[in-house]
Amino acid sequence: MTGRSAGFGIAAAFLAVLALGAADARAASEPLSPRAQRGLVFARTNCAKCHAIGLSGESPLPIAPPFRTLHTRYPVDNLAEALAEGIVTGHPSMPEFQLDGAQIDDLLAYLKTLEK
Repeated sequence: MTGRSAGFGIAAAFLAVLALGAADARAASEPLSPRAQRGLVFARTNCAKCHAIGLSGESPLPIAPPFRTLHTRYPVDNLAEALAEGIVTGHPSMPEFQLDGAQIDDLLAYLKTLEK
């Protein structure tokens, strides 16, 4: 790897870290509850490859709605049953998830912090 291409790799890695940090911008100004923090970690680990999980930004996968808009489509509390049974969507790129009760509570707590 040349010095120039290594520099681009470092810059790309830095930008990726900044993008993940943007999801935590709210946490810096308003601390999240422990439950919402665990929900954020779950979202970052399992959802951020496709969905925008923070208060701003576009979803990496254009057909994946930003989490901050989910409450305009569905009452967040109504998502609990779908998360427990396994979310299956009409597009093939969405993996099927089946969360346990604690994971559901954590993710819903985080989603509620985005309802501003």
